[in-house]
Amino acid sequence: MQRIGSVDERFQSFNVEMVEVTGGRFWAPYRKPTSAPAESAAAAPSVPGLDPNAFRMRQPLDLSTPRLRKLAAALGPSYVRVSGTWANSTYFHDADSPAPATPPAGFGGVLTRQQWRGVIDFARATDARLITSFAVSDGVRDNHGVWTSEQARRLAAFTKASGGVIAAAELFNEPNFAAMGGAPKGYDAAAYGRDFAVFKAFAREALPDMLILGPGSVGEGALAATGFSGLSTKDILQATGRGVDGFSYHFYGGVSRRCGGMKGAPQTSPEAALSQEWLSRADREAVFYANLRDVFEPGKPLWLTETGETACGGNPWAASFLDTFRYLNQLGTLAKRGVQVVAHNTLAASDYALIDEDTMTPRPSYWGALAWRKLMGTTVLEAGKSPSPDVHLYSHCLRGQPGGVAMLAINADRAAAFELLSPMPSSRYELSAADLIGTTVNLNGQELKLGSGDALPEMTGQPAPAGRIRLAPASITFLAFPNAANPSCR
Repeated sequence: MQRIGSVDERFQSFNVEMVEVTGGRFWAPYRKPTSAPAESAAAAPSVPGLDPNAFRMRQPLDLSTPRLRKLAAALGPSYVRVSGTWANSTYFHDADSPAPATPPAGFGGVLTRQQWRGVIDFARATDARLITSFAVSDGVRDNHGVWTSEQARRLAAFTKASGGVIAAAELFNEPNFAAMGGAPKGYDAAAYGRDFAVFKAFAREALPDMLILGPGSVGEGALAATGFSGLSTKDILQATGRGVDGFSYHFYGGVSRRCGGMKGAPQTSPEAALSQEWLSRADREAVFYANLRDVFEPGKPLWLTETGETACGGNPWAASFLDTFRYLNQLGTLAKRGVQVVAHNTLAASDYALIDEDTMTPRPSYWGALAWRKLMGTTVLEAGKSPSPDVHLYSHCLRGQPGGVAMLAINADRAAAFELLSPMPSSRYELSAADLIGTTVNLNGQELKLGSGDALPEMTGQPAPAGRIRLAPASITFLAFPNAANPSCR
């Protein structure tokens, strides 16, 4: 297995939405808890153009929760991105006095010092480097409608004074859907170009060690054939010229049922969740944005700074074992494409989260993430030919074992088993579930769950001799070859 590339040590990362930190209206659960407080039918929608019923008021997330920190730290080292649509219009209250009851004019939410200090402490406790973005709503603009850096400067200065570091940032979240994200009415590519010039000058002067990411667009590859109606990233890049340290984009293969009314937006179903068409969407989107990168920012690393099962909080089955196939296949295929960082949305909010927000217990995709973190190193290898279009093979150097090799074999066929021929003994880690749309996942036949004191299971491999390795229908298998002596892995 030859070396074909490498990824960042923090390749597998995650998002904590800004609205989780501040509190506010985020994606509503499909089954609203009976204890949830009633909300006014006249409540304003959180995102223009979307049904207000798709949202529910939530209290700020307690990032000091020991179990949350323990689960996040187990995936480290990582990046934690605190951004999202709501960040585009969040006001930073840079004072220890009580925050205003309502946001100042031109803003939609308020971030306090205490809340941001909680983000800094969380990042430090979980070995996560911080990625963010800044407000671009009417409240940060001068008389000519151009972005000003005052709010960003305040946040940067407070971060530094609190012992934190902003490792990387986008100007704002998803500029190709600027109007939906809180930018001024009529915002276009030329306006972004003017704003980015100001942002770049601010970043180089105030945060010289921070990586500038951009543009952070979303959806054009997947939506191109469905009547995409946002700004063109090509136009945005032409307006800005070169200037990023990392070329970032966002990806969702479709929108969830919450946003089913969005004209032209692709959707999916549980029946299609293991299909080649669905699983290949991440690769097609990566190719789309990589081609733009090659034209406008050649040589810059690709970062996928936001992704999940579907936009708008995920479908109901995003919390089940079924989505673990999409999650791990996406990591495998994007690592082969050279994407350096993949930040899953979210860590612990809504249906697409890795962790259940009510119980703070791992969902199936979390266990998949933990297995990836345990076994898959940063050097990417060519895994070889698959025995079937439904079997997806990926290989990396084995983490922490010089010369060792790890393989990920995903059998997305619900009915047929397949076999691989192993040239040497290995340790086998098979993830499976009796119910694909359930929340219980087994490792080599034993249920994965937290132990006493929230102890994580050992996730020990099962010895497998050289010879035929059976891949059960609808299963995910990691194989570790510590004695492979692969020269690319020394």
